[in-house]
Amino acid sequence: MESSLTTKRGKALKSVHKHGFLYELKKNKVLFLMMLPALAVILVNNYLPMAGVLIAFKNFKYFGRNFFENFFKSKWVGLENFEFFTATPDAFTITRNTLLYNLAFIVIGLVISVFFAIILNEIKGKYTSKFYQASMFLPYFMSWIVVSYLVFALLSEEQGFVNKSLLPMLGVSADALPTWYGDPGKWPIILTLVNTWKFTGYNCVVYVAAIAGIDQEYYEAATVDGASRFYQIRKITIPLLTPLMVILTLLAVGRVFYSDFGLFFSVTRNVGTLFETIGVIDTYVYNALRNLNDVGMASAAGLYQSLCGFILVLSSNLIVRKIDPDKALF
Repeated sequence: MESSLTTKRGKALKSVHKHGFLYELKKNKVLFLMMLPALAVILVNNYLPMAGVLIAFKNFKYFGRNFFENFFKSKWVGLENFEFFTATPDAFTITRNTLLYNLAFIVIGLVISVFFAIILNEIKGKYTSKFYQASMFLPYFMSWIVVSYLVFALLSEEQGFVNKSLLPMLGVSADALPTWYGDPGKWPIILTLVNTWKFTGYNCVVYVAAIAGIDQEYYEAATVDGASRFYQIRKITIPLLTPLMVILTLLAVGRVFYSDFGLFFSVTRNVGTLFETIGVIDTYVYNALRNLNDVGMASAAGLYQSLCGFILVLSSNLIVRKIDPDKALF
């Protein structure tokens, strides 16, 4: 009797496994229909444009207004666009800047966001906590154009608040006033501060929501055992936030070869004298299109950017999986 039931169960499982997709489709057809608009958007916006990577292997020329005519008439050049991109001395500079800036943004953003999230969670007044959260979140909604004018209003050599009011008030002579938009060495710090100021509020709210979801019984048990608040944060809050921190960091690592174009182009006003420290892959692609009108080389730089990011995500996820499989993305 028992073996007969086991046999029937095995056949049923094989049948479900064999016809799994059709079974799920029939069972959840309404949910699949609801997914269709989102799948269509993803297909049109994400997957169809991927065919454009072929431009990176062509010497793209304009023969008319029709894109397909231009594409098929343009000559295949293989890896020449990549050779030109990697051979230029700018390739090392923009790759170095892109990597270092994004690594700094990830590390500093993570530490500061978690720090402020814990502080906000300790504020017991409901309206006070919401006020601080809203105040920190506000810069995230500002466009980079607005932010660029705020930075310019602070750092303009002639009319900026820093040079016009703050430094003279501190006793700095007119001859010793810095030329902010002429000194590349100052901009790594400026850009890091601006990026942190803009995105800390958004990341902080994510971590505040995660902290709010932690079971309060952990804290109650720790309080009964005589644990201090700092000890509870160190032994309960941070360990339980770690999975979210790892996931968000892995997602950020995937975009480590992408820079926020608005930050590096608008805030710096694309001043040529700052290229040594502000030149990144995104601004390089834009300038290649604007100045050289070389679509093939710009596409090669963009493909290089995507491949490096893809490899970094896989590598980072592999490392995390080996350390703790539960915290890996896949």
